[in-house]
Amino acid sequence: MAKRVRAYLQYVDELLAQEEITDLDSELEQHLQQIAFFMHERLIHLIVTVTFAVLAMLVFLYVITNPGIMMFALFLALLVLLIPYISHYYLLENSVQKMYCQYDALRNKKKKTFQIER
Repeated sequence: MAKRVRAYLQYVDELLAQEEITDLDSELEQHLQQIAFFMHERLIHLIVTVTFAVLAMLVFLYVITNPGIMMFALFLALLVLLIPYISHYYLLENSVQKMYCQYDALRNKKKKTFQIER
């Protein structure tokens, strides 16, 4: 998913670098659809990340009150899994925020094109 997000962000950046976009309305519609897809992905990863964080905290509290090697190992496993979830959610969150800015830039490009055509 990270490759797809980065590739799409690069595609839109290259699109914005062009002087004239042939089918701007279609690109705007596609961009909104991609934003919706990535927002859904971001929501799912937020739910998973928060779930793992809550589970890690609950296991940590249990380890404090009832120390045991197996529960400590479970706590470490949850922490190891939590790190990639947080980094992936961070990527999704920042990418969607950048897509909002790209959408605004595409809209501004459309407004400028419309003003020139008048």
